Amino acid sequence: MFPGIHALTTPNKPALIMATSGLEVTYAQLEERSLRIANWLRSKGFQRGDVVALLSDNDPRVFDVYWAAQRAGLYITSVNFHLRSDEVRYILENSGAKCLFLGNIGADLNAVWNDLPSLQYRVSFSSGVQGFESMEQILESSSTARPAYEPRGADMLYSSGTTGRPKGVRPPLPERQVSEPGDTMVSMFSGHFGCNKDTVYLSPAPLYHAAPLRTCASVQALGGTAVVMDKFDPETALGAIEKYKITVSQWVPTMFVRMLKLDPSVRARYDVSSMKVAIHAAAPCPMDVKHQMIEWWGPVLYEYYSCTEVNGMTIIRPQDWLQKPGSVGKAALGTIHICDDAGQELRTGEDGLVYFERDIMPFAYHGDPEKTRSTQHPEHPTWTTVGDIGHVDSDEFLFLTDRKAFMIISGGVNIYPQEIENALALHPAILDIAVIGVPDAEMGEQVKAVVTLASGYKPTAELAQEIIDFTKSKVASYKAPKTVDFVKTLPRTPTGKLLKGEVRKTYWPAKT
Repeated sequence: MFPGIHALTTPNKPALIMATSGLEVTYAQLEERSLRIANWLRSKGFQRGDVVALLSDNDPRVFDVYWAAQRAGLYITSVNFHLRSDEVRYILENSGAKCLFLGNIGADLNAVWNDLPSLQYRVSFSSGVQGFESMEQILESSSTARPAYEPRGADMLYSSGTTGRPKGVRPPLPERQVSEPGDTMVSMFSGHFGCNKDTVYLSPAPLYHAAPLRTCASVQALGGTAVVMDKFDPETALGAIEKYKITVSQWVPTMFVRMLKLDPSVRARYDVSSMKVAIHAAAPCPMDVKHQMIEWWGPVLYEYYSCTEVNGMTIIRPQDWLQKPGSVGKAALGTIHICDDAGQELRTGEDGLVYFERDIMPFAYHGDPEKTRSTQHPEHPTWTTVGDIGHVDSDEFLFLTDRKAFMIISGGVNIYPQEIENALALHPAILDIAVIGVPDAEMGEQVKAVVTLASGYKPTAELAQEIIDFTKSKVASYKAPKTVDFVKTLPRTPTGKLLKGEVRKTYWPAKT
């Protein structure tokens, strides 16, 4: 399914609404614009499997380009515009992008794309950008004749990862046309979350990130309406739910925390009763946070666990979570295996690496077969892991513990930072927190909490001790931080993902 189908039946229905401005893009407009861009790409000699890159903020034209690539059999690589110029250049070069579509990001990045041999075409959403063709000129001059054959493309997004350069996740191209069914994400959102032509979906996160981009596209494929915020703000998000009568939304846990920390009188101003499904993913949600959200919004919180690689997926409904608090659900895509470092399967309840078994290898890291192999089970090449640790219970529900890369080993004991971060998430003094292991001459590592304080709190030794004591009231004492450092900010992506590797660099020698 794709938006062109709905352009025939409901041409004037909004496929997209920008939450702040109220700008609407109808299905007829999305169909015509994406078709014109796809025809322009074909006229320039683009072949199935070529790559186009997109560097933009949350602009409605993102979906013109997205669906153009999808209906021309191309890969689309959406790039985080917050990256440094050398990081953007790396992705453009590594992906082999032949065309760059540039949004209004307000940055002078000429050095990024100069002298890149693969980058043959540059298109700007604005007119008059030096070295770029204008999107409007392309739309005015390109054909609206729909070709008889429109092979389905795919996204090739770059995983932010935990260490090193980002990895381009390149799935195999589907063997079908864009108008034919079979898309995994569309099936998930229709089958598990009930999305359909009546869905009004709120997307509060950046569109260069995998989940917002894919989910908005899935809603459009199903004939619903995607409402996109320019950027997340807790009160603005609540206002959008009320104004547009949102039925489905998607969040990350840090957004929940920020909404919960609004004054109760502010929260009470907004009617959120239209919302039937509030999906969350991207990071583990502290149990206290999720309980409070369910008390506020009702039993509408659905969670899924997956990754940019989509090597597998679990889903848990709110009713199941209340029975299995802390779980991320049962497998909805692939079969779960929990294995030790040697690849031996572990017993029920034992923590190990989370592998998903698929019929085929579902992805490859572009240009890096060694990284691809590192995700594969030593004996079963279609079992893959992205480095998360967890266990399954006797009912086959998965519980995540942490990422292997950030596990702390203190005196030979494994300590998982996520558990401690979850325990401290709603401490009134804490705005943001990262728990890491730091070098310790005797124990190997010790636990440290790196904290950003909420307004009105001062970094004192007394507060540090209060945080340590609070942790001990929530988890075993040996897991509590030995020390607390206060910082102004912690590095997070705009989607809320904590860049813990960057935090660790302050405390560990450069070689690590």
